[in-house]
Amino acid sequence: MAMNGASSPQKSNCHEMLPLAGDKSLSLDGKELVIHDASGRRSISLYNVLWAELSGAQLTVSYATQSSKAAAKPESWTGQLPDASSKSVAESFISALLTLAYGDAQIRKRAYVLVNPNSGPGGALRKWERDVRPLLEAARMELDVVTLTRGGEAVDLVEKVDIEKYDTIMACSGDGTPHEVFNGLAKRPDALKALSKIAVSHIPCGSGNAMSCNLYGSHKPTMAALAIIKGVVTPLDLISITQEDRRFVSFLSQAIGIIAESDLATENLRWMGSARFDLGVFTRVFRRKCYPCDLAVKVEVGDEDGKDGIKSHYRNFVSDGSSDMALTTSQNGDQVDGDEEGLPPLKHGTVKDKLPEGWELVSHENIGTFYCGNMAYMAPDANFFSAAIAADGCMDLVIINGDLPPITALKTLLSVESGKFFDSPQVCYKKISAYRLIPRNQKDGYISIDGERVPFAPFQAEVHRGLGRVISKRGCFEASGPMNWEKAGERKQA
Repeated sequence: MAMNGASSPQKSNCHEMLPLAGDKSLSLDGKELVIHDASGRRSISLYNVLWAELSGAQLTVSYATQSSKAAAKPESWTGQLPDASSKSVAESFISALLTLAYGDAQIRKRAYVLVNPNSGPGGALRKWERDVRPLLEAARMELDVVTLTRGGEAVDLVEKVDIEKYDTIMACSGDGTPHEVFNGLAKRPDALKALSKIAVSHIPCGSGNAMSCNLYGSHKPTMAALAIIKGVVTPLDLISITQEDRRFVSFLSQAIGIIAESDLATENLRWMGSARFDLGVFTRVFRRKCYPCDLAVKVEVGDEDGKDGIKSHYRNFVSDGSSDMALTTSQNGDQVDGDEEGLPPLKHGTVKDKLPEGWELVSHENIGTFYCGNMAYMAPDANFFSAAIAADGCMDLVIINGDLPPITALKTLLSVESGKFFDSPQVCYKKISAYRLIPRNQKDGYISIDGERVPFAPFQAEVHRGLGRVISKRGCFEASGPMNWEKAGERKQA
């Protein structure tokens, strides 16, 4: 029995128990599917139910089993109808089961899969074929798979893809390929429609895997795959970056200083995985390296309000439902009709224009880290932006001085993992909607946009609220935040 649309969970009118031949039966009990057979009674979380169908008199249920919090694999269970007259009852049971199992998620998503075999330490192809594809196929997802052969290829492919053919473009990679996917959509003449119609998803196979950490709460491929199967389309703020004569988009972060250099200057150590980043940080912290720059910022929350104002902003978005999924009705792809329309116009001009009115360019001599993010986690256990919300129209900005004593600087950066980073007195945290950054006193250096190196030159950024779409596990970021504010994910049922 095939089902093509998404449905909201609701009480079913069908029988809650389905008797089968040979003293077998299935029943629905709360959030579980209960199987009764010769081996006894066992329960499967509805979140793990992938598919159910009839083939003649045989009923098959496919589901994911989890040997740990880091791994899942597909399995199936079969039973026989006791007689032909029970077929309609079985069909009603299957319909109710899939409705409850998928909730608001679309069933049988159509995915354009881009596998980057060179991501991180390598192994993406093996992870895709061995671990991820079997789960997606068990859920009856429709898959078109391309193995990437060069940098920038994803941009070219996505720029030409038929957006009516797919529900999601899935990057099996690190964070670099999602960056290319968003920019491929942004380069299209129908960019506005494409970005609001196609949801980007991520199977983590790189070093940082920030996108997966934020959207699925895991950097493990199979757990991300299961979250995508059961996930919902969620709006995401995108950032327009202008540099020299170029305009492109950022979905994750922009950085200059210790964080950027520790990532980009250690590319030759990719074999170390995420440990290369730690090595880069330690080396630069003990050198007390600073990165002079001129900076102008359009602050939304954080100057006069301070960090308490940021906490209040976060609570308000979480408690009144104005964040994340609130944009899906007014800004989904169905609202953009046929007209070819590119990226939205820039409100504040480009980096080459006169500084916008009200912006003050301030010289900074001792910046150690300038880090502006659109998601909470930048890597597993690295929650830099505790107050990040998927579509609040703000970027989260962190600035740390570079002239701190090395031990203090290290403690500050390590507090990201301990959950005390936001409250550190060394951390300047603001919510902003735009900024301009001009490096000084360096002929060359590292600027990171979504983990990708761009020219060491002035750039300007501004946020576009809810411009992009992703698939998330529950319609929000999975990060609960080290401040342990309202847990955004708990307000929406999986």
